[in-house]
Amino acid sequence: MNSIRPSDTALTDWRRAALRFEAEIAKAVIGQDRAIRLVTIAIFARGHVLLEGDVGVGKTTLLRAVARALGGAYERVEGTVDMMPADLITHTYLAEDGRPRIEPGPVLRRSDDLSVFFFNEINRARPQVHSLLLRLMAERSVQAFNREYRFPHLQVFADRNRVEREETFELPAAARDRFLMEIGMEAPADPALRRRLAFDPLFHDTDALVAGIAPDVIDQASVAGIAAALQHGIHASPALEEYVVRLWSAIREPDRAGIALPDVAMDALVQGGASPRGIAFLIRAARVRAWLEGRDRLLPEDLRAVFPETMAHRIFLEPVYEMRRESIVPALCRAVLDTVPAP
Repeated sequence: MNSIRPSDTALTDWRRAALRFEAEIAKAVIGQDRAIRLVTIAIFARGHVLLEGDVGVGKTTLLRAVARALGGAYERVEGTVDMMPADLITHTYLAEDGRPRIEPGPVLRRSDDLSVFFFNEINRARPQVHSLLLRLMAERSVQAFNREYRFPHLQVFADRNRVEREETFELPAAARDRFLMEIGMEAPADPALRRRLAFDPLFHDTDALVAGIAPDVIDQASVAGIAAALQHGIHASPALEEYVVRLWSAIREPDRAGIALPDVAMDALVQGGASPRGIAFLIRAARVRAWLEGRDRLLPEDLRAVFPETMAHRIFLEPVYEMRRESIVPALCRAVLDTVPAP
């Protein structure tokens, strides 16, 4: 394995490219440094992402900027209650001669080059559509037109409508667990940044913003190889491995870890979650974070930096507490990190 890994010099060069990538994205999406860092981690951890945030905070702009800096194709679909799986794969229309035509749809148009696929308001679409999307995420391939389409560079980003509840279909637990992270985006709190967003005409023209980003900052064809090298090249001490095991136990059985939250029966709070896949995703993301910080060894702060985004959406509460999820789960994540002693 060592013989095919990039050299230390190559990984250093790639780190410079990743930091430049973040700087380019920040030109178009201001006040979102944490979201940009987490998206960068997701890219090099080869994971799919749920985006959480109000309408108009810049999710689409962020993803268009990411696709331009990656040098790949970008596609976006809008979830609707009448959407069917075929709508992702095919595009049916009437040609000029009045006859129906079927062409590749949004997923297939540029399959070899597709790097960012954004499913807006995924909970508007029916479970049948979710199933196709999950297969695409897991296998990065799909069968259509009597052939197999492969998506070697694909990363799926999805967000949910969190205002309307009618005619929505929430993602089941197994579907949420397929996403590496759920990343929150809120409007910047800094008054100066808010003033720029409100009064600077540059931020009123998304096309101009995205066009101002340097293209092809990262060679997307090489990302998978670099990502694999990072997972082998960033090491963890036995003490840190034990720390991760204790975090895992605490998030699954917080009552046994001595964690208490107001007005919550801790022994009847967590129904499930924090699966082996989820913990593996936590380590993958933490290793990329360590690399971006210029280290070849994991530290507790690497885990803490990505813990809420990798674990919160895969913690499943008992139904009596699910309506309070937005307050309970973040509090639980904070309590776990505060309670479990770091090495």
